[in-house]
Amino acid sequence: MLRLDAGCCRLRALEPCDVELLYLWENDPAVWRVSGTTQPLSLERIARYVEEQNYDIYATRQMRLVVEVEGVAVGTIDVIDFDPQHLRLGVGVLIYSEEDRRRGYARAALGAVADYARDTLGVHQLWASVAADNEPSVALFEELGYERCGVRRDWLRRGGGYVDVYDYQLILE
Repeated sequence: MLRLDAGCCRLRALEPCDVELLYLWENDPAVWRVSGTTQPLSLERIARYVEEQNYDIYATRQMRLVVEVEGVAVGTIDVIDFDPQHLRLGVGVLIYSEEDRRRGYARAALGAVADYARDTLGVHQLWASVAADNEPSVALFEELGYERCGVRRDWLRRGGGYVDVYDYQLILE
């Protein structure tokens, strides 16, 4: 099983015991705002996703890891669109509970994934897309050295208006 030490937290592969928690998180409309989900997911579908999760990133081009603090899952980090030709991948992180946010877990998880991407996969760059109204995430990615490289204007519909999405890149040395 893949496990990465992230200092104040650790990252680990999905386990069958995570199904109920993922069901809760994936079906929370507050999470849909950042995940792009538009409908509830069944418990069976999530169980199948966990069961079929293949950690050969070269085959699946993606990976979800659980962010864990002292044995308790507090969120997930997704590695998406791994491109072994151009050596880049996308990242997204969720720390679910408001009480677990702003404790450094997302920062540590992103750092551990960057180290894994550079040292294990030989990745040259990471990228992320963040809604402009997600001020904590905008600040986090910028503090971690991600450079804003683009803006998708009026990209997300929010209520009666639209929100921009910022695209970020981090070149790994």
